[in-house]
Amino acid sequence: MKTILLACAVSLTLGLAAGCAEDTKNQETQKATPKTESKENRMSANTNEVAVIKTSAGEMVLGFWPEVAPRTVENFKKLARDGFYDGTCFHRIVKGFMIQGGDPLTKDPGKEALWGTGDPGYKIPAEFNDRSHQRGVISMARSNDPNSAGSQFFICDGDASFLDHKYTAFGKLIQGEDVLSKIANTPVVPSRSGENSKPTQRVEVISIKIVPADQAK
Repeated sequence: MKTILLACAVSLTLGLAAGCAEDTKNQETQKATPKTESKENRMSANTNEVAVIKTSAGEMVLGFWPEVAPRTVENFKKLARDGFYDGTCFHRIVKGFMIQGGDPLTKDPGKEALWGTGDPGYKIPAEFNDRSHQRGVISMARSNDPNSAGSQFFICDGDASFLDHKYTAFGKLIQGEDVLSKIANTPVVPSRSGENSKPTQRVEVISIKIVPADQAK
């Protein structure tokens, strides 16, 4: 099942890569010792092509890091060009941590019980790298198997550097941090696992378009 590590998640339901207690400890450590953003993270995202993510809450523009995650970037671009993400939603939101989307099953409200398990029908290999999971960074969601990512992704809403070298970071927002904040502030209720991350209103991904950087608003 495609999901990222969360301190309050239940392993059996969400298919976590490590125990909840360990992640809680990691998050507490990060809070106690603020992490300075690395030089690599301060570098501009690759701007030859960008993704314009149009949501019901507004638009975000994403720059890519093909120099550290080429296969992941190309997979995301291919899915976006095919319209794979159009009509999906952000099904998992944890303010201060991340917003997660990219599950094709979220196009169908009748399949809500299965949200978080969908993929494009294949897996892609992990491309763990030195880019830190800081606010605005996009990374691939996965299950216990490091090479189990497919289409689901998450955008960090805070310092999630405890995920570094465990998940494939492949880009960063270059516009639309206000929209990220708006989505992250969506009211949530407990999910089936008990995690307080189920949005009470649908935040839809209307479309994701891959365009030359100079064509982005």
